[in-house]
Amino acid sequence: MTSQPKLILLPSSDWEDYALLDSGGGHRLERYGSQILRRPEPEAIWNPVLPESAWQGAHARFIPSPEENGGHWERLRPGPDRWSMEYKGLRFWVQLGASRHTGIFPEQAAQWDWAAKQIRSSARPVNVLNLFGYTGLASLSAAQAGARVTHLDASRKVVTWARENQVLSRLENKPVRWIIDDALKFIHREARREAGYDGIILDPPKFGRGPKGEVWEFYKLLPELLAACVKALSKQPRFILLTAYAVKASAVTLYYAMEEAMRAWPGQIEAGEVVLVDQSAGRLLSTAIFARWSSQEGENG
Repeated sequence: MTSQPKLILLPSSDWEDYALLDSGGGHRLERYGSQILRRPEPEAIWNPVLPESAWQGAHARFIPSPEENGGHWERLRPGPDRWSMEYKGLRFWVQLGASRHTGIFPEQAAQWDWAAKQIRSSARPVNVLNLFGYTGLASLSAAQAGARVTHLDASRKVVTWARENQVLSRLENKPVRWIIDDALKFIHREARREAGYDGIILDPPKFGRGPKGEVWEFYKLLPELLAACVKALSKQPRFILLTAYAVKASAVTLYYAMEEAMRAWPGQIEAGEVVLVDQSAGRLLSTAIFARWSSQEGENG
């Protein structure tokens, strides 16, 4: 019989270089290092708390286009298009480009910390795979904690960005393998050869394309992805972490998908929503859903 999940809200409370200053009216106002940015946020259906003058003080705002995920940044005050930030010894580049995203999802910091804790509390070396790895912060955090890491993304541009972040963080001597490939094709190959990953980090998009035009669709292919990941795990896996953005699913869905995938191993599963804390009113802005499994080896949490 399956269990009933107890869902949690997961904030990232240890930031110094980032803050969600305010939200409301379909937007969010954020501080990325020295830069104040304004972006659309459909979840923010309430009214802002800060005065309009605070919002008008933003250095840049993102103006969406009619096409999904399209748009451009408009500079409102002088500032760089690319600058560095830091989190617990990791340094990385953020930038204003053709997307509303800046190269970092600050709400994921709590997940980096959780995975790093699993790695550090393990009694043996940990081999980690980060699929859909983007600009590499989860990979570099895992490497910083002592893991051997395989980082994969379909975009050569973001893998180059991730490697620049590795240099900026002075982690060039850490064992990170950088791969540009289609995630599903790669994990099937790893499953066939029984690659033996102790930890897997998954952050698949709702829709995407591989480097050769391979199509990724979340609902259609997630079960296949999880099944292949299970076959690529070691005989004593340490953790698996799944996050999902912009999908019409709940954390309960991910919980049961994770429970079914990991039923062969004793451990614990947590699921819930990844949130940012609005500094102006203490409100929680939900950004994604997640489920994560950890073994009973060492200290969990």
